[in-house]
Formats: sequence, C-alpha cells, structure tokens
Amino acid sequence: MPVRLATHAASVRKYGASYTNYGLEAPEPILPPAGACTFSFVQSFRELGRHFDLIPAAINRQLSGIDVARGRQEAFARQHPAALESLKQLALIQSVEASNAIENITAPKKRLEELVAQKTTPRNRSEAEIAGYRAVLDTIHAGAAHIPFSPNVVRQLHRDLYQFAAQPGGDWKNSDNLVTEQRPDGTVAVRFTPVNSFETPAAMDELHQRFDEAWQADQHHRLLLAGAYTLDFLVIHPFTDGNGRMSRLLSLLLLYKGGYEVGRFISIEKLIEESKETYYQALAASTEGWHQGGHDLQPWLSYFLGVITAAYREFEPRAEAVTAGRGSKAELVKAFVRSNISDTFTFADVKRAAPGVSDEYIRQVLRELRDNEIIEGTGAGRGAAWHRLRNDF
Repeated sequence: MPVRLATHAASVRKYGASYTNYGLEAPEPILPPAGACTFSFVQSFRELGRHFDLIPAAINRQLSGIDVARGRQEAFARQHPAALESLKQLALIQSVEASNAIENITAPKKRLEELVAQKTTPRNRSEAEIAGYRAVLDTIHAGAAHIPFSPNVVRQLHRDLYQFAAQPGGDWKNSDNLVTEQRPDGTVAVRFTPVNSFETPAAMDELHQRFDEAWQADQHHRLLLAGAYTLDFLVIHPFTDGNGRMSRLLSLLLLYKGGYEVGRFISIEKLIEESKETYYQALAASTEGWHQGGHDLQPWLSYFLGVITAAYREFEPRAEAVTAGRGSKAELVKAFVRSNISDTFTFADVKRAAPGVSDEYIRQVLRELRDNEIIEGTGAGRGAAWHRLRNDF
C-alpha cells in the first residue's frame, strides 16, 4: 500500500510546540556572552550590519524586482487559483527530481512520478530518499505558516526526510565531515570545512536564536535573512547526510514564511540544478573566511536572489499560457525548446513543461518547428525524440 501523507491539520500538530511525537526535547539555546566569539560559527548573524548596512545597488535592484514580481504572482493566484493547479503538480515533480539529482540520487522517470504521486512504495535507497523528500516538501507546502522554525523542527524535518530509509535521520552529526568535490582527473578537493560535530548543537541553537531575533526585528529584508541562514546552515552542515537537500527545503520554508510563494508553481530546486556550477562557485566565494568572520555574503546572496528572480520570470509566461489562448500556449512549447539545457528532448519532456496544453497542439507546434528546420526528429517508437538544431527563433 502506498504511504499517504499527513493532512494539513496533522502537519501543524506534528510541528507545533509539542515534540512528543518524536521524543525530542527542545534544548535551551546556548549563546556566548555578548561580544565573545567562543565558537567559530554563525558568523553571518553575528555581524549583520557589516553584511547588510551597505547593500550593493545590484542586490537592491534584485530585491525590488522580486517584490514587484511577487505582487503580480499573488494577484494572478487570487484570480486563477484552479488554473495554477497544473503548475503546482509540475513544480512538485521537478523539485523532487532536481533536488535529489544534485546529490546524485536518481530514479527512472516513471518510478519517480509514481513515487511523487504516492502510487507506489520505495524499492531501494534512492527511491526511499526521493519519497522522503516528497513527504517533507508536502509538509512545507501544506503548513509553512504554522511550522515553528527551531532547531528541533529542523531535526524533525530531517527525520521525515529519512522516514523510508534504513538509516534513520533526525540526529545532529556525531563525527566531523568535509564538503568535497571530485575533479575531472579523479582527485578530490575540499570545498570547505564545516563546523565540527562537538560544536554543532550549540551552533544550530545560536543560528536559530540570532536568526529569529533578526526576523522579528524586521530591520533587514527577509530574503537577505533567508539567504544568510541558508549559507550558515550549509557551513555548519549539521547532519551526517542530507544537508544539501535540507538546505533547499529550509530555504523554501523561509521563503513561504516571508510571503514569497513562487516555489509552489515553479521549481526552485530545478533552477538550482540547472545552474549547479554557479551555485558551487557562489558558495565557495562566500564561505571563504567564514570561520574567521571575514567572509563576503554578497556572491551567495546575488546567486540566491538570482534564482528567485528566475523563478518569478518563469512563472508569468507559464501562468499566462495555462489561462490564455493558443498563441500563448504555442509560446510555452517554443520557450521550452529554446531554453532546454539538452539539445535532445522527448515529447514527454515537452508535455511536462507545458501543462494545460493538449497533446495534439504540442505535436502541431513541434511539426511547425520541424518544417522551419528548428528541430528534427530522431529515432522511432519508444526511442523517438527531437533534436534542436538552433535556438535563435
């Protein structure tokens, strides 16, 4: 039998003030004396003034653009709630697939779609982790406003991420870890060194207390606070495994709490996967000097805000296409062909990217593109696909 997720009300109860469902006790936060730097962590929130008092004009423009786009997205969602359901379903599938793919956790497309739709149960470790991500994502979508943002809740969400896996989650790491990359020549390089395991519980307590104080004070833009939290979480790297996926889930939770809900309709995780190299470059640039309190948040914030900007830009044509006439729907298909990362794609790929567009109309647009020598067909039967010849149309 497929596993069904908790209802909205159950999600709220599960992550409310009581932690008895998980047997977790909410510890008192441990903070160093004012002005002291006993530990080398939570550096972003110890010096918010240094990071945020003089925001570059480029980042201010990003923030202003996002706020304007947010208003348009909210108006569209109020006017066409039913029409956006297809976008929600597509974003859910893409988010589960992309966030796990970044960590090399994959499953065949059909199996992934069945797991997301809860029509099957996991068969192996990868599928268990995919199903767990889908469960946590559903919890966030259903009750973000009612989920308290605390270290204990972070542990509970991590436990849910691993609820189908043989190795349970929910505990801070008990040994030190490194964030590494494998280079093309096979050598392994250290991206950055996280906070050690002994200091991790105190680091997470301080991070959340300082974040909460800054969030409630409302003196800095909440998108900047969400970006700073994500960076500090990644450098603390509090779990043995699953830190990257947790960072993306927590980012989404903070965006929803801040009123930025484009992630319901456009997969932010997919945008990160598509810009993975830039993601790692920005992370490397902003983690340098973090342990000494000398890091620069701006490269990471620029990337973080860039992804959100891209999500809002993608939302508008997609939302218009699912409610407008045939011309807009044709443009939705063409936009996919023009911007798809790979030159080769299948009909099913186009269909997923063009919710609300009929199969026959997709075929018609693809035939027109073929006749204009923009794409060509390859293979036959199950192996049939399309190959993009150019994208300057």
